[in-house]
Amino acid sequence: MRRKYVRALGAIGLSAALIAAAGCQAEEDDTAGSSDCGGKIAIFGAFSGPNSGLVIPSRDGALLAVKQHNEANPDCEVTLQEFDTQGDPTQATPVANQVTGDESFLGVIGGAFSGESKATMAVYEAAGMVMVSPSATAIELTAGGNKVFHRVVGNDAIQGAAAAVYFRDVVQAKKVFVINDGTTYGAGIADELTKALGALAGGTDQVQEKQVNFAATISKIKAAAPDAIAYGGYTNEAAPLVKQLREAGITTTFLGFDGLYDPSFPEGAGASAEGVIVTCPCLPPDKAGGTFSADFEAEYGGPPGSYGAEGYDAANVLIEGLAEGNTTREDLLAWVDSYDKEGVSKSLKFADSGDVDESRVVIWAYEIKGGEITAQQEIKLS
Repeated sequence: MRRKYVRALGAIGLSAALIAAAGCQAEEDDTAGSSDCGGKIAIFGAFSGPNSGLVIPSRDGALLAVKQHNEANPDCEVTLQEFDTQGDPTQATPVANQVTGDESFLGVIGGAFSGESKATMAVYEAAGMVMVSPSATAIELTAGGNKVFHRVVGNDAIQGAAAAVYFRDVVQAKKVFVINDGTTYGAGIADELTKALGALAGGTDQVQEKQVNFAATISKIKAAAPDAIAYGGYTNEAAPLVKQLREAGITTTFLGFDGLYDPSFPEGAGASAEGVIVTCPCLPPDKAGGTFSADFEAEYGGPPGSYGAEGYDAANVLIEGLAEGNTTREDLLAWVDSYDKEGVSKSLKFADSGDVDESRVVIWAYEIKGGEITAQQEIKLS
């Protein structure tokens, strides 16, 4: 059997490690045999658009996991089909309807962003299709009793608490001004940080997606006179915001969350990004287990970025289930519910809510240096 990898462009970009469906026990004449293992899964997220740099590494990690599995198990092939939503909930919803309406899909990797995950969870829930997200962190995703959603990363309560520790112990800030972009993710993590900061929270403002002028926010920051600023949101708005802050003479510490762990952020903010801190419940590339980092670099010509290891893990949770013969949606969901194995990003076990075991979550602080996102230190919560 010869595998074919196909990429197509479009609003719903289909790009995949597409493999001819051959079943798991090929006949001597290379025709399809039984379908006791293997199967078809989907992945969706912002694979193009202004915030895609945050998501592409996790997609590539998932594609690598599929490729490695198929090379090692030619009689138990897994098909991965990619759907580009640009991280937009309105694009993610028809994708969810398309995927769940196709009985050949057994599970889904995603969403990558919290907003698109929230918008589609009910669709996947109704279809009984398991979701494994590599990077959606909003608390509400696991607070509403949904049974199909799982994630391999820590939620915003953990990251918000870690950022508060960083402000207190590293920055030694006495007043932190907190900004959010109004999205499910940005508003949620800003709220968690504000709660964790307690008396250190000193001023807040909300900006909007696609906003380009931040003069009003800058005026509020000047009036509050904080000694640190936090931002919950994504690169598209954060890059011009930081530039305008620095141009206005505001040089205080600026900390963004994992939504800014994106090469496009330092590219867009230029010299103004220098020294910005980014927190993330994701590992530096050299901390991932096994040969993942070396394998990723050999495949793609560079180290894994944000959530590359987590994308690899999310894919492998589903791949291993399919390899074990869980070839119905119901069985694959049950497999993920009971999963308890070592991944390359962490040891993976899911609570009833779908959250990964909190004791296995780590948060890292990264710093923009010379235009690069570089690991600075792990933030210890206790």
